[in-house]
Amino acid sequence: MSDLNNEPNPSDSEGHAAIHWKFRDSLVRFRLPLLIAAHLFVFAALYWVAYLMRFTLEIPEGYQAVYWQNLPFVVSAKLLIFYSLGSFHGWWRHVNFSDFISLLRSATVATLVIVACDYFVLQNWQNRIPRIVLLNDLVLTIVVLGGLRSCWRVWDERIAPMDRNNVRERALIIGSDFDTAKLAHLINGQKKMGVRIVGMVSKEHKQVGRRFSDIRVVGALESLSGLVKLHRAKTLFVITGTLHGRQLRELLDSASDRGFKIRILPPLKDHLQGADSVPIREVSYNDLLRRKPVNLDLGAIEKIVDRKTILVTGAGGSIGSELCRQLSKFQPRQIILLGRGENRIYHIERELNDTAPHIKYVPRIANITDAPRIREIFETLKPDLVFHAAAHKHVPLVEENVGESIINNIKGTKIIADHSHEFGVERFVMVSTDKSVNPTSVMGCTKQMAERYCQSIGEHSKTAFISTRFGNVLGSAGSVVPLFQEQIRRGGPITITDKRMTRFFMTIPEASQLVIQAASMGNGGEIFVLEMGQPVKILDLANDLIRLAGHSTDSIEIVEKGMRAGEKLYEELYYGDEKSTPTSHDQILSSFSRPFRFEEVEHQVQTLIESAYADTEEILKLIKKFVPEYGAGAEVAPPRHKKSNTAEKVQ
Repeated sequence: MSDLNNEPNPSDSEGHAAIHWKFRDSLVRFRLPLLIAAHLFVFAALYWVAYLMRFTLEIPEGYQAVYWQNLPFVVSAKLLIFYSLGSFHGWWRHVNFSDFISLLRSATVATLVIVACDYFVLQNWQNRIPRIVLLNDLVLTIVVLGGLRSCWRVWDERIAPMDRNNVRERALIIGSDFDTAKLAHLINGQKKMGVRIVGMVSKEHKQVGRRFSDIRVVGALESLSGLVKLHRAKTLFVITGTLHGRQLRELLDSASDRGFKIRILPPLKDHLQGADSVPIREVSYNDLLRRKPVNLDLGAIEKIVDRKTILVTGAGGSIGSELCRQLSKFQPRQIILLGRGENRIYHIERELNDTAPHIKYVPRIANITDAPRIREIFETLKPDLVFHAAAHKHVPLVEENVGESIINNIKGTKIIADHSHEFGVERFVMVSTDKSVNPTSVMGCTKQMAERYCQSIGEHSKTAFISTRFGNVLGSAGSVVPLFQEQIRRGGPITITDKRMTRFFMTIPEASQLVIQAASMGNGGEIFVLEMGQPVKILDLANDLIRLAGHSTDSIEIVEKGMRAGEKLYEELYYGDEKSTPTSHDQILSSFSRPFRFEEVEHQVQTLIESAYADTEEILKLIKKFVPEYGAGAEVAPPRHKKSNTAEKVQ
């Protein structure tokens, strides 16, 4: 009855699919023997056609004998040389210009070998192959094999899309260079992606009209809305890193109004040759935050890292683990992964051993406040560089656990710094925060005291003590972005503290790269401030995340709940009396801190440590005494700090 009613039988379709995949697997498994057999037939046929061309389709009997006598040698020689030069190992569906060059090389070498053997080995001139036949064979081999190898790609990119049953969504891609064109051709060659790129969009007018094979630069970025409508595009592809965050945010706004989607592609260099698909992803908030790429002075970093033992505290945390990933790209002797949480240290050690196995990793479970344990690590492993990222950072939690914050952030830093000084560490780099400037939180105060201690102990130490100061890090533990995303998934509301609140944001890789760069630049005593760009309103961040989730901004409620203890509306990167100077790196400024005597700072630090288990009110009085600006200006927008115009660059 199913046949009479033209109703498909599910079992039949499943059977056809199984047969299809079985046939495809068999082709892949026997691919090389099949290719060799096909080439054998083609070489024999082309060799015969070469004779037909020489004798205008009527081959004399004598030369027919020459053909049959030399056929085994000619075909064998070509098969052997094509195999030796790798001409059987490429995938025809990904054929490109380099494959044509490979074909040209193999065919030419094969012809030269045949000519040499024919001349030196065959003594009887009657058995020799006519030179024009070999030339014809060379040309035919290049033209015919080149055409056959291109046919699959031509089918995928030009003929298959014309099939009415193979409807593919039209798309544009931003870019006007050869790498962008190659990426576009890769996408067009993959039917299962359901997308066809019909044009490229240039960031410059002078590129408009250029053509890369069958893909043309159809217009400039400023005319995007009209281009999307003209070419009926439903998707706009953006390659990671080609647009700054502000440009991408404007595109996202335009996309929601004009009804097209924005998708992110990796750069061509990140796409593995011969992979089945190009990975496509949604726009993330990291893309909207993106500034110009961090350009590292690799030579300066290699100079301080090469063959050195590096200790990273807080190695299981978001910043500490990324520092380890970035450092593993160089050639340190070993990296000591120090942290108090065994699971996090286990996971980062396993990851690093997989991604950079050429480096030795030494996991150490330890609390930075445990002085005997820290001494044992310094004595046995003798680190040359220390990156101190361990700290309690959650502002509201620290407000509820003041004594513990002093123990961890101040005492822990003191212990690591003291041992670095005692054991002659070359460089000590402390990861600080913008919350240490005019702090309104206990966390900010503890980080400021830690900064002071590191700067003052460096005054009489051979160790170069350096601090780096930056704002909020997207994706780090406690970042507001995951919280907002979870609230959006639940349908809202999004809870923010104050619609006026702004924060500086940076991605984890950006922050870690600049911390390592600052370490290579400092001579000791500097506080390096990472260029954070413009502060971002938390309200704007929430609206961006709503749009990225595919909702309209009025579909998710945003509720103010008031500032929590320790929070302030605006963050600052400098004190008013700190002088900042540009450095040799345009994304790092150097701020020389206010002078503090070591004896005075040591006394203050020791007093706070001894009071850590006292009543919270007593501890807060001491903090206020030692950090008089504590709590001042919590709701006042600070003026933007101006760079010094007269200071020379710090090299």
